[in-house]
Amino acid sequence: MFDQFLSKAAELLAKLEPFAVAIVVQHTAPISGKPGYKAIIHADGRVWGWVGGGCTQPVIVKEALKSLEDGRPRLVRISPSRPPAETPQFKDLVVDYTMTCHSGGAVEVYIEPVFSKPQIVILGCSPVAENLARLGKAINYVVRVAAPQADRERFPGADEVQGNFDLSHMKITPQTYIVISTQGEGDEEALEDALATGASYIAFVASKTKAAKILDGLLEKGQDLRQVRRLRVPAGLDIKATSPEEIAVSILAEIIQVRGKKVSPVSSLDGLKMPAPAKDPICGMNVDIATAQFRTEHRGNTFYFCCAGCQRKFESEPARYAGPS
Repeated sequence: MFDQFLSKAAELLAKLEPFAVAIVVQHTAPISGKPGYKAIIHADGRVWGWVGGGCTQPVIVKEALKSLEDGRPRLVRISPSRPPAETPQFKDLVVDYTMTCHSGGAVEVYIEPVFSKPQIVILGCSPVAENLARLGKAINYVVRVAAPQADRERFPGADEVQGNFDLSHMKITPQTYIVISTQGEGDEEALEDALATGASYIAFVASKTKAAKILDGLLEKGQDLRQVRRLRVPAGLDIKATSPEEIAVSILAEIIQVRGKKVSPVSSLDGLKMPAPAKDPICGMNVDIATAQFRTEHRGNTFYFCCAGCQRKFESEPARYAGPS
């Protein structure tokens, strides 16, 4: 049974699927779960193995899912009467439940969450990208590199190297951190592919001035503003890094900080000047260019409209409504 347990755990780790391990550490008869009995609880609540039925299993599943959410282990005690108070250093580790099954007995089950290795997905072949890949492997992260010019010579230690920015085949987990370090080589394409993944952490190695111009272009093409606002610019903690090596260190530090749940993995676009609303040349209404459905090109300029009626009216006499060139 133990070899099957290890094989199952290895299988889930290879699939990058989180799970919790539950092990019976003490019991008082009559109860079905004996010391050493083990179970794996999937993130969706499915159970593989056995630590007990009746009152035990629902409680263990509930606490296992909590453990996957907060990342902390716990000792679950289920007994007819409240056990004696635990020592202070274990206060936050122990969770007590009252045994409600008619059969009686008591059981203690240790639960620990298991997560796959964090993975860094690097888009680009810049010096920062090369250093980030090397340092990521040094701290035992899975490193994947995606860029048209990427090869094994530049990224010898990476777990995967592909020659394009397409991430549609890649499994994105809560432990996936995407870093775009394209340095002008396919910035927009890399950003579009990264934002399409739904990853909670996406960082762009660029100044806010450069990022604003590139993101402006993405919004012009119809990129969802809500997706754009998930982006972290510039990538990394503000430690006054200047060299590619130092910038790579600052990015890893930020990823470690986010992974440790010290901060929320949300956008750092505060202060980044985003495009102002456009004015409909027909009715004068403000139109959000990021979500505008109606737009027309005229003399090299883009005009935005609140509705199809305004768009048709403009297109019937563009010279009248477009104003001076």
